[in-house]
Amino acid sequence: MKYDPVKRVFGDIVARRPFLRKMFYRLLDLMFLRTWHVKKEIKGLYGRNDKLDIFDAGMGFGQYSYFMARYFRNCSLFGIDVKDEQVEDCNFFFGKCGYTNTKFEIGDLTKIDYRDKFDFILNVDVMEHIVEDELVLKNFANALRKGGKLLINTPSDLGGSDAHDHDDESFIEEHARNGYSKEDITSKVERAGLKVKNFRYAYGKFGTISWRFGIKYPILIAGASKILILILPFYYLFTLWFVLILMWLDTKTENKEGTGVILVAEK
Repeated sequence: MKYDPVKRVFGDIVARRPFLRKMFYRLLDLMFLRTWHVKKEIKGLYGRNDKLDIFDAGMGFGQYSYFMARYFRNCSLFGIDVKDEQVEDCNFFFGKCGYTNTKFEIGDLTKIDYRDKFDFILNVDVMEHIVEDELVLKNFANALRKGGKLLINTPSDLGGSDAHDHDDESFIEEHARNGYSKEDITSKVERAGLKVKNFRYAYGKFGTISWRFGIKYPILIAGASKILILILPFYYLFTLWFVLILMWLDTKTENKEGTGVILVAEK
């Protein structure tokens, strides 16, 4: 199915309403297991007082930018996205909230040409959309300062995008690939000139079940009809406790395999 139109429905509701946008971010933080993993990884890499120039590479709705702008007391944050409405919405929201350390622009990760500019690059659920992924990784390597770190979250080839072999179609039609194997993504990162510091799987047996009941089925409901969105609160009334327990278990489990990949590399 096409994921972007479903996302846009929710994005339009909160676009010019800062209070609703904050509530929307909290909802994303609660319901998306990748957010739990990404935040955990960021907190493990840096302390709150670290002075960082951060690049949110494909910031989307801006929920991770919002987390980092609040979490890091001494950061300067820059984000780009190919969608002009996402950029406009983020600049409006962060400006309304009084954040003077954030800036967002329209940009294509295959065409960026930053040199030794950032201490940390965050790239969440973006690489699976890009055909020229090795070019993007080289651009990231150029953009990082010496000792700078890159954090990538993306689907794996072990059922990521809800595809379980090479012939399966991705659950998300906008994906350029279903996912990465460990060997594929680590070799591409290293060819780009970065050193892989950590690789681990997310969405193991607990996380995969939580994704189906917490995200996949609700998205299918919302995608079928906007009117059906009204039944989602009742759906979550019966499933949320179960989903959250499974998500917590996934973050506490050393997954030997999983449908998600979290990789940290250093220049």
